[in-house]
This record gives sequence, structure tokens and C-alpha cells, in this order.
Amino acid sequence: MYEVKSRVRLSEVSDNGCMTLPGIINSFQDASIFQSEDLGVGTKYLEEQKKAWVLSSWQVEILRYPKLGEEISTCTWPTGFHGFFGDRNFVMKDQNGEVTAYANSIWVYMDLASGRPTRPSEEEISRYGMEEPYPMEYASRKVPMPEGGVKTSPIKVRKYHIDTNHHVNNCQYVQMAVELLEENGMEPDFSGLRVEYKKSAVYGDILYPSYKIQDGISTVLLGDENGKPYAVVELKHKGEQNDEIGRKASIDD
Repeated sequence: MYEVKSRVRLSEVSDNGCMTLPGIINSFQDASIFQSEDLGVGTKYLEEQKKAWVLSSWQVEILRYPKLGEEISTCTWPTGFHGFFGDRNFVMKDQNGEVTAYANSIWVYMDLASGRPTRPSEEEISRYGMEEPYPMEYASRKVPMPEGGVKTSPIKVRKYHIDTNHHVNNCQYVQMAVELLEENGMEPDFSGLRVEYKKSAVYGDILYPSYKIQDGISTVLLGDENGKPYAVVELKHKGEQNDEIGRKASIDD
């Protein structure tokens, strides 16, 4: 298990003084990147090998949003490699060791030269190692697209949306979805998230969003002009959280 200790920064909180959902996701992503860098299989290595780990899906469960200045630790570990897929868990804890959020993610190893998925080598897998999956209720990586959703204003991909792979950063899709719902009267105090990434948007692309709210869940489609999705984001509103989440949220140090 890899652990990053930090404090909740001003840049990570909203006007209520608590960490935002994108802030939590960025902390998770940073922890996985730091682990890869420390193991010698980070961004420089991947660039030289013309490879990349591309995120296929997120499942994030929020128990509470840490406050500004709180000491937190973010833990991450791989739980399995199968074919060209890799599974990775995340847990965020407060200074008392209480879990505030946890997540599962599924990644695809890509050969950038061919543009096709490929298997990571045994040596690459051995550097990461594997641990037991976190005891959570695992949802499908497939997020159903909303039908008959409300269409909203197009979003042009800007430079600040782009990451080191020259694609829109994974968390930027979540940020777009959260802002869209806020602009349409939704409170951003979500208890859970699922995202399925379909294809990568790049600088200059235009995303055409639509959303649908049903049974305490908001689903946001971020697609192209023909409705083909870049990402589908499903946000669970507070109060719709599974009763078992709190019972299952524990982790051994």
C-alpha cells in the first residue's frame, strides 16, 4: 500500500470550507502517479516506452468531505492485473484514521504507437505488486447513458483541461459535470460517483453535455455533436447513499 500524507488545501475546498469531489479525485490520482514515479514506472518511463495507463472507470464513495486544514492521508494499491486491464483501490483517511472516502478504478494499458491496448510486462506488474481488494460493494464499470436528457451549452476543451497525455484530464470531466449540475440548481454535496470513460477528448474539441435526474441520481453525458460519449458521469445525491457503505468503510493500517 502506498500512502501520501497531506493537509486539505485552500485550492481544494469550495465556499463551504470542505474539500470538493474533484479535490478528492485529484488526491486519488496524484497518489497513484506518485507511486508510479517512486517505482520507476512513471511519466518519463511511459513516454520512453510509448505506453500509457488510461482510466476506464471510477467508482468513488464519500462518507464525509474533509475540511480546510485537516490532516489527511491518501492510500492506494493495485488489486489485480488481467489482460490489459489493471484494478486499483484508494482510501482517504483523516488524522484519527477514520475513512472519509474510498474508491475503485479500472485502467487500460495502451500502446501509444499502435493506439491499441496491450498487456503490461511481468516486470512492470512485479514492481507494483498486488494486495487484497478493499471491502466495498463493487458496481459495474458500465454507466448507462441517460435517455431524453436536458441538453445544455457546449463546452470547448481548453488548455487547462489537458494532462501530460495531451488528453482531457480524467477529473476535468467530473468537474464539468459537477459545475453543470450546480448551474442547474443542484447542491454539490454528492455521496458517490461513477464515471465510464469512452474516448479521449483533446484540445479544441467541443463537448455537448446533457443530463438527467432520476431517483436521487444525476447522470451527465459529455459527448460529441452526434451524441457519441467521451464520458458518462453518474452522481449520487446525499441521502441516497447505501446503508452498507458506512459499515464496510474500514481499513487495516
